[in-house]
Amino acid sequence: MKFLPISLLILALATATAFAYDPSPLQDFCVAINDPKVFVNGKFCKDPKQVTADDFLFKGFRYPGNTANPLGSKVTPAFVDQFPGLNTLGISMARIDFAPGGLNPPHTHPRGTEILVVAEGTLLVGFVTSNQLNNTLLTKVLYKGDVFVFPIGLIHFQLNIGKTPALAFAALSSQNPGVITIANAVFGSKPPISPDVLTKAFQVDKKVVDYLQAQFWYDNN
Repeated sequence: MKFLPISLLILALATATAFAYDPSPLQDFCVAINDPKVFVNGKFCKDPKQVTADDFLFKGFRYPGNTANPLGSKVTPAFVDQFPGLNTLGISMARIDFAPGGLNPPHTHPRGTEILVVAEGTLLVGFVTSNQLNNTLLTKVLYKGDVFVFPIGLIHFQLNIGKTPALAFAALSSQNPGVITIANAVFGSKPPISPDVLTKAFQVDKKVVDYLQAQFWYDNN
């Protein structure tokens, strides 16, 4: 039985890694523009000759987000849709404001790893590993100045356990990392997932599923 040379295996792994995230840009920048007639994997580029410094400026983090909602938190994203200058650069950010007891509920970013720094307050954060690692919960209490990373695609959360408002900033390894809030996706999908599926998946009575599907699932993004 013949085996592939180790150099070829390393090259294959490196190539797979290279294509796992946003592609590298082929020019200095590609400020995004929207064309409602065409759908592409990413955004069209603005004419470089028409680009100005304002295309690379985002002012959305200047003011606190409104945390007067059922979750007590507000995420202000600076993804490519809000910040066109990020197009093709493979990065994005978000500001997360928390009222006392506020929660950024369990969610995933299917296309990006998140690194979070606490600017004010005290947060309980955590993520859950994949089935392969027995869905292990890894948690930590973070204080001002602490940094924590959430691996790409894994379910994670942040909870303000302090008695004062909290503030955090997150950077993500994609211009468009995506957000899937678990409760919203499972119980608030449109059209709804069949109760037969959910009762068996969660091993609960249909009345519980009906109750959960009848709730208003708030989106704090």
